[in-house]
Amino acid sequence: MNTIGPTIRRLREEKDWTQDQLAAHCHLIGWDVSRSTIAKIESQVRRITDGEIKLIAKALEVDIQLLFNT
Repeated sequence: MNTIGPTIRRLREEKDWTQDQLAAHCHLIGWDVSRSTIAKIESQVRRITDGEIKLIAKALEVDIQLLFNT
């Protein structure tokens, strides 16, 4: 289980992005991730690697530390 999934969901929703839109932003920075994988990360079903955390912060356009501030 990951602990930052709900924070990722909150940050995504604050931008009024769908999971598809977040996946598209991830694709733009070179991370080929699906909407269903985003859903699994947000719902804490799938683990997220350190490298993926860095990529999702970049896609969300936030400082990586913000992902750990619940």
